[in-house]
Parts: sequence; structure tokens; C-alpha cells
Amino acid sequence: MDKILAMREKRAKAWEDTKYFLDTHTDADGKLSAEDAVAYDKMEAEVVELGKDIERLERQAVLDAKLSQATTAPITNQPGEKAKTGRASDVYKEAMLKALRTNFRQVENVLQEGIDAQGGYLVPEEYDRRLIDVLIEENIMRSLATHITTSGEHKINIAATKPAASWIEEGGALSFGEATFDQIIMDAHKLHVAIKVTEELLYDNAFNLESYIIDQFGKAIGNAEEDAFLNGDGKSKPLGLFPSATVGVTTSTVSVTADDIINLIYALKRPYRKSASFITNDQTLAVIRKLKDNNGAYLWQPSYQAGEPDRILGYAIHTSAYVPTIAVGQAVMSFGDYSYYNIGDRGSRSLQELKELFAGNGMIGYVMKERVDGKLILPEAVQLLKMKGTASA
Repeated sequence: MDKILAMREKRAKAWEDTKYFLDTHTDADGKLSAEDAVAYDKMEAEVVELGKDIERLERQAVLDAKLSQATTAPITNQPGEKAKTGRASDVYKEAMLKALRTNFRQVENVLQEGIDAQGGYLVPEEYDRRLIDVLIEENIMRSLATHITTSGEHKINIAATKPAASWIEEGGALSFGEATFDQIIMDAHKLHVAIKVTEELLYDNAFNLESYIIDQFGKAIGNAEEDAFLNGDGKSKPLGLFPSATVGVTTSTVSVTADDIINLIYALKRPYRKSASFITNDQTLAVIRKLKDNNGAYLWQPSYQAGEPDRILGYAIHTSAYVPTIAVGQAVMSFGDYSYYNIGDRGSRSLQELKELFAGNGMIGYVMKERVDGKLILPEAVQLLKMKGTASA
């Protein structure tokens, strides 16, 4: 933790030097010479790389904390309480891992409840939770949105209009308004990821096969989910944040200005601003880093505290490679309360072995599937910053 703090302080110092360089080398029009622009880009790149190093160390710290937890627990069962059975039991997990490593030549009776006609196995509950950990690390939307576990079509009721108060004269007639309601339906869309593993790797007990498969599946699914949660069109995939949120501000120039950011904040209704944050692309953030408010202070503020995100005008900012970059007619930044984006997970993920497909190449295939949906249930809770013009088809 001391190392992370030291790196945060180093990044903050590098950022101060970068701002000073920009302030002292810009001309009257706020432009840099070609030579100074190269120097600035190099200094800014160092700030960005330090930020990535800090995030990497923080993730390692989280993993180290988990790995250092006790692997055994005292017996706390009450007299007569039954031990875990089925997929939740340790016996099932161990038997499943043994089956994986032996190409399903050692299948024990305990696995019978996980077998289907095609040789598929439901992921044990502890495996599923660890996969969620990977998804959260790789997917910013899962850390910001509201999670729902669904068993079928899930309906969310929304108050579309609310009653309004009105003044009346003494003895005057009452006026009655109507409260109307709407309904959002959460369905389930199938997402899968497949990998091939050599037979030698499966037979090598020294290799942590379990962690490798979970890590690779988690990253692939997390990336696909985040793209859909941000940009999905709702056809065989979730409806993304950017296609469904409200456009609050359209820029007046071909670039993003400080006034655009300020206007975006106040385009969002005050109650939503309490828990609001920004989401944008790294390339857009590089432009914002150079912006100042009317008092000459830079909008972007690096975090000094471990685990805390960087901020713009006091609001946290998150970046994703799947947010569109600056282009004509493109929405490039969102600001809002993302708890109004609901993610519905339909049951557990399933893991299936493909025995024969790659047998000739000495490899085994594995497929993991999930069913998930996502929707912004209240569009006014998130405002978008859109570039001027009309996007090309």
C-alpha cells in the first residue's frame, strides 16, 4: 500500500509539472509549438502510464488479500445441521476439476447431477462467484450498475408521471391529475466464449488449470459485456447506455470544451448528481486533461488516495475502451447515476467440454455460456455529451 501511495504522489507531481509546462509554453491562442507539443505529449503519456501502473498494483493488492485469507474455517454447524450438498459441496468442485484434467475419464458419482446429454457441467457456485470477481475487475458497468438475478422475464415498474400540486382559491374546485406507470422488461440474451486447451496442459497437474480457464473466460466475457452494456442495440444483446440515455449537451465546436463539461453536469437533474460520475474514452480524457475552468484551474484532478478514482470538477471519472472516440455526431461522454442501469443475470453460467471437435489436433475445447440482459430503466438519470454534426452511416 505504501508503494501505491508513493506512485500516486509521483503521478500527482508529474501532473503538476505537466500543467506548469503547458501553462508556460502556450502562446496567446493557447497553442503549443510542434517541438513543445511533442514534449507535452511525452509528459502526459508518463502520467497516463503511471495511472495504469497504479490500477494494476491495486488489483494485485485485492488479489493478494483474497489469496491470504484462511483456506479452512472452524466447524460452526449446529447439531443436526446438514452439510452442503450438490454443486455447493467441496466434493463436487474437486470431482469436477479432476474430470477436467483427465479429459472426463475420471467421472465420479457426485457429478451425476451436473451431467446433461451433451456432457455439460454446471459451474459450481464457488467457481461462479470467482468468475464474477473477474468480470467486475474487467467491466466498469458491473461495478456501477444495479444487479438483478432473474429466473424468467423480469418486469420493472416505473412511475411515468407523478401527481403535481396546484393552488386553488378558497371554495374553488379541486383539480385531479393522474399518476401513470410504465414497465421495463428484462429478458435474457445468450453470450458464450470458447477456448482450446492442449491435452498436455490438461494432464499437467502443476499448472493451475482452474485459474487459467476462469481468468480467460472472465476477461473475454467481461469485455463483450461492457461493449454491450455501453453500445448494445438491444437485438440479441443488452440495450446499451449510450443508445438509450438522454443527450444533454451538444458541442458547439469540433472538440470538447470546459463549458461543455460544465453544461453536461448541470443538464442532469440535481437529485441524480448526488451519485453521478463520468464515463468516457481515454482519448477523450486526454483532451479534457488540458481544459481549465474560468478560474484557470484544470478540470481533471488526479486521485491521491488508493482505490479512489480520478475526478473532473469533483465527480469521479471512469474510462472504457468501448466508449466512442471524438467524431462528428458521436456521443463521447456520459454523466449520470448508473445505478439506474440494471443488469439481469439469468441463473448460473455453464461450462461444457467439446470432446471430439478438436480430437485430431490433440486439443480439448471448452465453452462457457451465460444469459444476461441490461437496460437503462430511467433515461433521464444519465446525460450524454454529443459532438456537433451528424454521424456518417
